[in-house]
Amino acid sequence: MVGGTDTGLCVVCDFPFGASSTQSKVTQAQAIMDGYDIQDLDIVANYGRLRSGDLDYVTQDIRAVVDACHAKGVVVKVIIETDSLTPEQIKGGTRCAVDAGADFIKSSTGLYTGGEQRGATHEVVDLMMEAGNGEIQVKGFGAIRDQMHFFELIDRGIDCMGIGYRSTPTVLGFSQDVSCDAC
Repeated sequence: MVGGTDTGLCVVCDFPFGASSTQSKVTQAQAIMDGYDIQDLDIVANYGRLRSGDLDYVTQDIRAVVDACHAKGVVVKVIIETDSLTPEQIKGGTRCAVDAGADFIKSSTGLYTGGEQRGATHEVVDLMMEAGNGEIQVKGFGAIRDQMHFFELIDRGIDCMGIGYRSTPTVLGFSQDVSCDAC
């Protein structure tokens, strides 16, 4: 559908929990890259391990996928499912993504069901930006429901945003139900 256009493909890997083994994640990423001409791959960090404080595991797990993707010129966005994390865990997850060489840290899958869905709040974005220290780009996703929030995140310096298809008409003033990644 996007052949011959400037629109790139971004695919997802190990949704929505990030709980597969490292080898499984690498195999998933390689199969996706071998089957499609993609520009970006979103992968979910193992937030069970992140919540338990096993940051070395999380970093190595992410690094294996990043290395496979970067070898093929594919950008990697790491989702840390911030709604399941404390502020310290959000900062730790961001540092894991930085240390693993990921291109982006992303706040949410949009599929979290273990509690309140807050998504890309100002506090979450600020924590990711602070912990990233300019070494990684920040993508906000989840609960961006109106133009004010969208523009506030831009003013905070966020690099990229994802908006669900139900929110796009309200946030961007479109009359169609489409999904939008403002990257």
